Amino acid sequence: MAIIPSAALVFDLDDTLFPERDFVLSGFQAVGDWLETNLSLGGFADVARAIYLRGERARIFDLALAQLKREGNPDLIAQLVRVYREHQPSLSLHPDARWALEAFRSSHKTGLLTDGYLETQRRKVASLGLDNAFDAIVYTDTFGRAHWKPSPQPYRTMMERLGCPGNRCAYVGDNPAKDFVAANALGWQTIQIEREDGEYREVNAGKEYQAQHTIRSLFELEGLMRILYHGT
Repeated sequence: MAIIPSAALVFDLDDTLFPERDFVLSGFQAVGDWLETNLSLGGFADVARAIYLRGERARIFDLALAQLKREGNPDLIAQLVRVYREHQPSLSLHPDARWALEAFRSSHKTGLLTDGYLETQRRKVASLGLDNAFDAIVYTDTFGRAHWKPSPQPYRTMMERLGCPGNRCAYVGDNPAKDFVAANALGWQTIQIEREDGEYREVNAGKEYQAQHTIRSLFELEGLMRILYHGT
């Protein structure tokens, strides 16, 4: 692959490079293990998984505990959330993500820009073996909750760390609700990956929130980046 001088390719993490569902289900298991050890309450992981897989995304812990006939008081829920966020998962990259990180590292500046609670995201990165896989990693939580995506602050920071202006940066993400609006405003190329089982593949967003390009696999990036930066 030809080197594209001063071009940066920046990736989102969850559901872009690995299946976020794997972390969620791993977290449910960690919470279930804690409940069984500390409160002699079994079955949580299976119940929470079923609730999640039917499409629920809010108050899953409360719903699962209620189904298990256990009161979910605020202190208990807070403890379970800590266990979930701080557990050490075992995760694997999507095959096309592994290929992309290897293929583009030698031809582009590369970055990871990821949303979410800092220690949780760091554990994901460590589990995936990505600590040293990029020229720069930006965790939005280091700026505080007010500067999670879609705040432009993390994108500006990435530009500074990579030494690239917006018109030489491309961002690959999966969630139109937050991934692309700031990058669009800063002049980046924006690319949405629509995986077949992607959590946000059917999200409707205003024009300014939409990615400029859509792919179904990261294997498509090679041809797209060549068009964007070489015009061929």
